[in-house]
Amino acid sequence: MKIDLTPLYANTVGYDRFGSLLDTALNNERHSGGGYPPYDIELVDENRYAITLAVAGFVESEIDVQIEKGVLSVRGKREASTSDSRYLHRGIATRSFERKFTLADHVEVTDARLDNGLLKIALVREIPEAMKPRRIPVVGGQPALEGQTHSEAAE
Repeated sequence: MKIDLTPLYANTVGYDRFGSLLDTALNNERHSGGGYPPYDIELVDENRYAITLAVAGFVESEIDVQIEKGVLSVRGKREASTSDSRYLHRGIATRSFERKFTLADHVEVTDARLDNGLLKIALVREIPEAMKPRRIPVVGGQPALEGQTHSEAAE
C-alpha cells in the first residue's frame, strides 16, 4: 500500500522522509510476526513514553534491547527446554520474537526493566535548546547582511 503525501509537503518543510517512515512502519507491521508479543505504547507525560511488552516466561538474559539508526529493536530468544513434560494444552508462547519501533528524532531510551513477565522500556524526548521555540524580535532600519548582527548593521 502506497500513501500519497504530496498535499502535506505543500505546507511543510523538512518532512520529506516522513513518507518513507510511514511506508516502513506499515511494512514492518505486515511482516512482524502476527502481533507477538503483544505490547502497549503509553504517553506518560508530554515528553515521556513507555513501551510495555508481554514476555511471559522470558528471563533477562534471553531478551536483547538495542537502538540503531533511530530504530528500537527488542528480541527474545528462549533457551531450548530440556523438560520431559507432556502438555495437554500449550497456550503460553515460548517462541523467539523480534519487535521494532521507529523512534522520532530526539527520543532516547532511558531504561528497560523486566518485571512479572512485562518488559517495560522508558523513553524520553529531549529537544535540544537550538530546536526549542524562540521569539525573534522585529526591529526597523536597514536589514542585516548575512553573518552580521542587527546592532552591527545599525552602525
